[in-house]
Amino acid sequence: MKSIKILGTGCPKCKTMFNNVNEALKNKGLDANVEKIEDIQEIMKYNVLSTPVLVIDEDIKVKGKAASVSEIESYL
Repeated sequence: MKSIKILGTGCPKCKTMFNNVNEALKNKGLDANVEKIEDIQEIMKYNVLSTPVLVIDEDIKVKGKAASVSEIESYL
């Protein structure tokens, strides 16, 4: 099962990314452990300066923007 993390402080883009991830998983018929991380200390461990960040299996795929559903599907 894939591990997906959305790093962000709860801004509108972060919420959009979270919704898009769930939509992409539904479209692909996949199951994943989706975790939303809003703790600044935890986000800083990934050495990123802009949020939201999409992390799939500990690999950063997108940072600084809300990825589209189709973009997320391509990473899955």
